[in-house]
Amino acid sequence: MKLKLIYPHHGAQEPVLAEAVLKLGILINILEATVNAKKGELVVSVDAEGKKLEELIRFFQDRGITVEKITRILEIDENKCINCCACVSPCPVEAITIRPDWTIEFDDKKCIGCKICITACPVRAIKSFIL
Repeated sequence: MKLKLIYPHHGAQEPVLAEAVLKLGILINILEATVNAKKGELVVSVDAEGKKLEELIRFFQDRGITVEKITRILEIDENKCINCCACVSPCPVEAITIRPDWTIEFDDKKCIGCKICITACPVRAIKSFIL
């Protein structure tokens, strides 16, 4: 599951991710981060489901962090896509592959949100839902 964590200004100094890993035993991988004078935003991938995921979300919320579940990272506009496959080879995790009929297939579960495919697409058929 991927989560967007929005830290208030005063909470950015606390090691909340490290505390969550130690206390809850849930692995957390930072995919993207943006920090400015007003807030910090992180997109993380967490190795949790069900009750463990809800426990982690409550853990963050109890520390003043806003949590949003990210259900989609990217979207490929089928009307714009010309199936040139320019987005396939730069993908570092093989989240975009070629089907037997030579059309593009996107696996959201593999995607890490690096956005390399967005840059690679010559017709701008891919858009991002994260930072």
